Amino acid sequence: MPADPLHRAGKSQRSTTSQPTNGSRASAIEVRRSTRRRRTVSAYREGDRTVVLIPARMSEAEEQRWVTVMLDKLAAQESRRALGDTELAERAQRLSAQYFDGRARPASVRWVTNQNTRWGSCTPSEGSIRLSHRLQGMPEYVLDYVLCHELAHLLVPGHGPRFWRLLEAYPKTERARGYLEGVVAAERLPRVPAVHDGRAPSGTNAS
Repeated sequence: MPADPLHRAGKSQRSTTSQPTNGSRASAIEVRRSTRRRRTVSAYREGDRTVVLIPARMSEAEEQRWVTVMLDKLAAQESRRALGDTELAERAQRLSAQYFDGRARPASVRWVTNQNTRWGSCTPSEGSIRLSHRLQGMPEYVLDYVLCHELAHLLVPGHGPRFWRLLEAYPKTERARGYLEGVVAAERLPRVPAVHDGRAPSGTNAS
């Protein structure tokens, strides 16, 4: 994602570069602190790195938390550019090669809109995998987890110990499961009216 006018850092106080912690496609993270920023945080891709813009007064602990949050936001934005069925099948093939030695070989992988109570499904006898359209817009590591889950079913149909041992090959299994459980829990919460504080919205920034 290229820089845009919404991502103005102001006067930079310092910057740091570190390796990402979440499977982002960027190879490095640069944090830029600005004395002009009071409460907003934003991020964008710049070449092979991710730039995160934060207020100068933010603590190290807050910095680490917001870096994680903004990486997830960027990943969600990128996966929101919905992959077609062809790209989805290619992604499944790459995951199979990476985590299952290429042994899971789906005959078809496609999006469906009729799965509102499950994230994905697999029919081992046909080699078909179907993913719920609700996954579109979620972080890439979540999509990859669901794909790995269904790929594992091509090798082990049930959910016994052998299945879960196989799925352990994907390193973000627990994190992705926690994300999806959080989505389900949020959907069960009662709707509450939005609270307006009179401030202008901050666009794509987080606050």
